[in-house]
Amino acid sequence: MADRRATEVAVHIVIQRLQEDVSDESPAKQPETLVEALAVKRNVTVGLGVGVGVAAVAYAVRVFELYGPVVTTREYPVLGPEGWFLMLAVVFAVSTALLVMLVLTAVQAAALTRDV
Repeated sequence: MADRRATEVAVHIVIQRLQEDVSDESPAKQPETLVEALAVKRNVTVGLGVGVGVAAVAYAVRVFELYGPVVTTREYPVLGPEGWFLMLAVVFAVSTALLVMLVLTAVQAAALTRDV
């Protein structure tokens, strides 16, 4: 009988705490989806900005030979060296953008788990 009473009290306390945590006052402040909670849209925008910036700098350094000419000579069929390095810059931009977005999203997820 004492165990049942203790269980009922514990359940009652849990229900009270859950009701206190749930507030209908500000539903607009709480994100509706996981994507919104993790700020994925913002992270993608930041990632694309960083990726394009880093790729543009790398492309400029290589194509305009800002560190001097390349020692080895090589043939670049069809597109020439600028075309090949432009394609490489696009791949580098997308990869960097994905990496930055994943890191920012992981940081946001870690912050959310600390709040819970």
